[in-house]
Amino acid sequence: MKARIKWIENVCFMGESETGHAVVLDGAPDAGGRNLGMRPMEMLLIGMGACTSFDVVTILKKARQPVTDCVAEINADRADEIPKVFTKIHVHFVVTGKGLNPTQVERAVKLSAEKYCSASIMLGKAAEVTHGFEIRESEI
Repeated sequence: MKARIKWIENVCFMGESETGHAVVLDGAPDAGGRNLGMRPMEMLLIGMGACTSFDVVTILKKARQPVTDCVAEINADRADEIPKVFTKIHVHFVVTGKGLNPTQVERAVKLSAEKYCSASIMLGKAAEVTHGFEIRESEI
């Protein structure tokens, strides 16, 4: 896997993946940025959330669960001192579907957390990573 980060100006950068997708990253105005894009640490959390969500949805679909929506809400704490690493990360899944089996949802979240999500497993080596979930019944 490769990535390329190009400096634009001040503390603004363009990140490009080897698949050709790009994203703007920028700093806060008090750090010399113009608030044009996400902060790098925000991007890290979003990457982890997308990785684990991908797993949960894929596992539920393979288990033939009628999942219609999945949202990962992430709360993270960072150290006060530099380097301001993540110290705690909690991922709360809100999984929606018609008649979802709670055991299957719990299994999907656990498998992602312990076996499949390389991003959360990697971050778990530096921070306390926890997971939770709730199930919402689909209206349709």
